[in-house]
Amino acid sequence: MKEGLITSISQYITLSSEEARSIETFWTEKTLKKGDYLLRNGQTCRTDNFVVNGALKAFYINPETGKEEILYFAIENWWATDIESFQKQKPSIYNIQAIEDTTLLQISHGSFQEMLSQLPKLERFFRIILENYLGSLQKRIILNKTLDAEKRYLDFMENYPKIAEKVPNYLIASYLGISAEFLSRIRKKIDAS
Repeated sequence: MKEGLITSISQYITLSSEEARSIETFWTEKTLKKGDYLLRNGQTCRTDNFVVNGALKAFYINPETGKEEILYFAIENWWATDIESFQKQKPSIYNIQAIEDTTLLQISHGSFQEMLSQLPKLERFFRIILENYLGSLQKRIILNKTLDAEKRYLDFMENYPKIAEKVPNYLIASYLGISAEFLSRIRKKIDAS
């Protein structure tokens, strides 16, 4: 179960077998059924979460429209955490919910700090993960401001094909900031070309 986590870490830093075994001791398994919440708006994010299998969505409810707006998706070998809530141990402003049955590896805030103090080289791994996340957020902001909906959809399909396989179209539409009906028209236009 923890092999995926160790493999993910090993892509960026070298671990001895002893270090890998030590890392594994900090993480516990959690299973969510489809529809279960990992985190609700107003709760404090108590764990950092590595997705072993399944899929989750992070979202908030737009106070003006009452509609769900997708912030990100998390699938196998991705992370599903409200970083600010976890790091500062303050209430989250969004929700994380399972789109399908999902298995996670979790580490509490205190255990996370202890793990980093015992294995300082992990700081590099988590820095790289955060840099990658920040880069994808910056790209998303720019694409949302500069590309039309069709180009944003094509970019999503090109860069996140595994998510597109798992996630219903109405959620992809929400992520792209368009209606499901508009996404359907875009898909028909693309298929006709």
